[in-house]
Amino acid sequence: MTSDRFDLASPRRVHVVGVGGPGMNAIATCLVQMGHSVSGSDIRESDVIDRLRRLGVRINVGHDASVVDGCDAVTSSTSIPPSNIERVRARSLGVPDLSRADMLAALCARRRSVAVAGTHGKTTTTSLLVRSLEIAGVDPCYVVGADLLDRGSGARWTDGEILVVEADESDGTHLALPLSATILTNIDRDHLDHYGGFDELVAGFVRYLEGVDGPRVVCIDDPVIADVVARRPDLDWITYGSSVNADFRFLDVGSKDGITSFVVSEPGGIETRIVSPLRGLHNVSNVTAVIAMVRALSIDTRHVVEAVESFGGVNRRFEIVGTVDGATLVDDYAHLPREIDAVLSAARSSDDGWRRVVAVFQPNRFNRMAAMSDEYGVAFGSADLLVLTDIYASGTAPIPGVDGRLVVSAVERVRPDLEIVYEPDRARLATVVAGLLRDGDVCISMGCGDIEMLPREILSLRSA
Repeated sequence: MTSDRFDLASPRRVHVVGVGGPGMNAIATCLVQMGHSVSGSDIRESDVIDRLRRLGVRINVGHDASVVDGCDAVTSSTSIPPSNIERVRARSLGVPDLSRADMLAALCARRRSVAVAGTHGKTTTTSLLVRSLEIAGVDPCYVVGADLLDRGSGARWTDGEILVVEADESDGTHLALPLSATILTNIDRDHLDHYGGFDELVAGFVRYLEGVDGPRVVCIDDPVIADVVARRPDLDWITYGSSVNADFRFLDVGSKDGITSFVVSEPGGIETRIVSPLRGLHNVSNVTAVIAMVRALSIDTRHVVEAVESFGGVNRRFEIVGTVDGATLVDDYAHLPREIDAVLSAARSSDDGWRRVVAVFQPNRFNRMAAMSDEYGVAFGSADLLVLTDIYASGTAPIPGVDGRLVVSAVERVRPDLEIVYEPDRARLATVVAGLLRDGDVCISMGCGDIEMLPREILSLRSA
């Protein structure tokens, strides 16, 4: 532990600004379960706020500088500006004003910490690893980027010696964490506004890998990772993927009735058949990553088999919300081209009997779309109908000429045959989509903004 890292070894009083956010509510959950005195603030009530209050977190709706008085630390995500009155008050009193990365690093320092990093697949892989360790009797602590559907929370602090954490690269959080092991799923173009360019993003992941004090489990199918592995023979690697060169290789993949089966071959010739409710090759890869990691931790593969078979799922990961007029409504967090392609391909290749794959996509962040809208042209190859709405800002400032039509144009250049409906008015989207659906459709709403409400909005329309 570095000398300047916030020490959670003794009871502390911590205030969490923006406590209802996905990352901060997980930190608040762990802190209060560790026995610390935790308060928080947010701008609105929510189910998450209610859950945290039941755990013992004292929460104000609205911001009040006085709540900081007597605190040992204040922590917030990058979405909370330095001008926030609670953060200003903390600095004026000399109270440490810690980033989410700082506080997560303090949590990691209290346990043997295992992280899952990468552009895609982190949340599902982290959740599967947690479940596998639980079945193995390890009783891990965990901080996951979304709620696990069978428990209503993405965080828990236990007496177990292992902490499993989802390592976020968007703001460099992954670089701050003291880690004993990691899985790296892939490296793709995202958050280039933070890093300055793709080469800088890759360099950040290399620094991350260099800092891990233990097993580095990496996907050799990813060309960027494969290049890093080839360039760094000085580091110890455990590889996984479909490649014949992978230490842990998946093969013999098949799908029937929404269930995926495959075989994972381990070093020494051991082969294990997996039966999984998770759709798509990307999830086959995620499961294989978990097997590689549990074996690195000297845990039997059979615990992963059981974890996968009983997996309750993760919020917004091919989450089937309901049906309307014979159409299946699915919600998914996919918001980058490779993620979208993987989700739609999984729907297209399934044997559920869906006649059409209807994709509804909400682009996210003006700066992201300005930099990479062209890359979305190839993302919708498995769709029969695409509905696009305007950009969800996610705290970014509008850019002249940057709107959802950039994605429309990118897709039209690659798929001139694809029916595309552009509806920039988010308030009309549910009505528009509901009018397009047919019996036998699967309608997949994708994005990381308020698009997650769309399936329920459509259901409400039909029940009205």
